[in-house]
Amino acid sequence: MSVKKTYLKSKAVCKVNFKLPKEMANAARKANVVGEFNNWDTHATPMKKLKNGAFTATLELEPGQEYQFRYLLDDKTWETDFAADKYVPTPFGNSENSVIVV
Repeated sequence: MSVKKTYLKSKAVCKVNFKLPKEMANAARKANVVGEFNNWDTHATPMKKLKNGAFTATLELEPGQEYQFRYLLDDKTWETDFAADKYVPTPFGNSENSVIVV
């Protein structure tokens, strides 16, 4: 997993590329990146499946913020991004949300 941040000089946003590698995708047919930036809407940010089996999505986020997020595979399996900036416990107590600091 990886998160790549690109700060734009032309406007006050950071382009964040979320990438879920094939090994973590576990042959999923679809994946979504879900988090505070899309009000935890499980369908708001679908990821594009690459030919190598990985998934990717790019979002423009406001700098100076922290956003919790997770990946949702095939509408049923939640994955944490182990390349995130930090982690916080989920409200459900059984796992952690990834956090990106922009």
